[in-house]
Amino acid sequence: MTTTQLNPTVCAELDRHAALKFITCGSVDDGKSTLIGRLLVDSRSVLQDQLENVSKSGAADLALFTDGLSAEREQGITIDVAYRYFATPARKFIIGDTPGHEQYTRNMVTAASSADAAVVLVDATKLQWKNAGKDVGEVTLLPQTRRHTLLLKLLRVPSIVFAVNKLDALEDPAHPGNATEAFTCIREALENFAAEAGIRVAATIPISALRGHNVVTSTPGWCGYHGASLLRLLEQMPVTPAELALPLAFPVQWVEKFSSSSDTSQGRRIFWGRLATGRAQVGHSVTVFPSGKTATIAQVLDHVRQPGAASANHSAGIVLDRELDVSRGDWLLADTADLAPRQTISGTVAWMDDAPLVVGRSYWALHGHRWIKAKVLRIHHCLDVNTLAQTDATELEPNAIGRITLALQQPIAALGFAQSRVLGALILVDTATHTTAGALLIE
Repeated sequence: MTTTQLNPTVCAELDRHAALKFITCGSVDDGKSTLIGRLLVDSRSVLQDQLENVSKSGAADLALFTDGLSAEREQGITIDVAYRYFATPARKFIIGDTPGHEQYTRNMVTAASSADAAVVLVDATKLQWKNAGKDVGEVTLLPQTRRHTLLLKLLRVPSIVFAVNKLDALEDPAHPGNATEAFTCIREALENFAAEAGIRVAATIPISALRGHNVVTSTPGWCGYHGASLLRLLEQMPVTPAELALPLAFPVQWVEKFSSSSDTSQGRRIFWGRLATGRAQVGHSVTVFPSGKTATIAQVLDHVRQPGAASANHSAGIVLDRELDVSRGDWLLADTADLAPRQTISGTVAWMDDAPLVVGRSYWALHGHRWIKAKVLRIHHCLDVNTLAQTDATELEPNAIGRITLALQQPIAALGFAQSRVLGALILVDTATHTTAGALLIE
């Protein structure tokens, strides 16, 4: 396993003012919601009345800061992704609390697809290890822990931290080394798994979300750990860099037509959207996909309709120098973009539908803002999350990860997901129920 060395100076120079968007994930009841509650409370990011609202018998139930749905509070589980915002003197944060249950894996994938970092929680009380001197034996990680970590790798989440939680529950006055031995054994299992899967891990840290050990402030020497606290690690992590090195790719989300005398676009249509890659500047030549018509950018507007330029990950309005037939779902591509239309694509799919994926079935595929019919041509293999072996499969069950080939009704302009998060991803939607069925990462 390769461990990322976090340099505070370098990371601060990468993007000093950008908020870090991170998620908590892992198996069910590993303490994800409680961890976020601890971060909010100990960083003084909650008001007194908010603290009183989640208090029971004088003690705060930290998980209730994110479990806002009535069903979540009744069942004591996380169902939907809950976002919370807080800041420290060093940084701003956007936290996504994702569910651990297998049936809600699709919600975790949605949140992870745009995350800069992820904290994978591991409940130390659920795992078994040997206590036989130097031979600490092996730990079997929970399938959902492995599945979530593999999904983070597939979704190109740049920074991953393993947080081993609830070690305080293993502290025994008669056997003071239990928690330390447990952390050592679990850390070794996590590092072996990450090395086998080719996952880069920023840190593995022992924490107690309930008591606050190593969450906001460090607890030197606890469980043999002398590193930074979780919050300190998060303050140093870089945001996902915008894909500026690639040529302009602009998915059209909305077409607006103005005809008033005060309109800065002089009556021409404005194409609004969020740049996927590259930069948009006046004078750049673009090609409309799929029509193939060409034009020149006459004006670029920001969110308050002020002229200027725009770059990847920012929303903008683009006005062309001539009228063309451009609709929602079309793309404006730089003439230098090497995006050959592809009508047959292969890639890794995270299957999230209750019904299995089978060869021959058709789905709606969403690429950018364009909907296309897609048919499953082949299932190459299924990934065993426990052994990481690729096994032959005739179908993919719910929450499976596998490799498939699709035939599209119309071609798309796509790159591999390793090159572009936006151009290299498809969402598959059930044609009958309109539920999200899977996420495809294009090769």
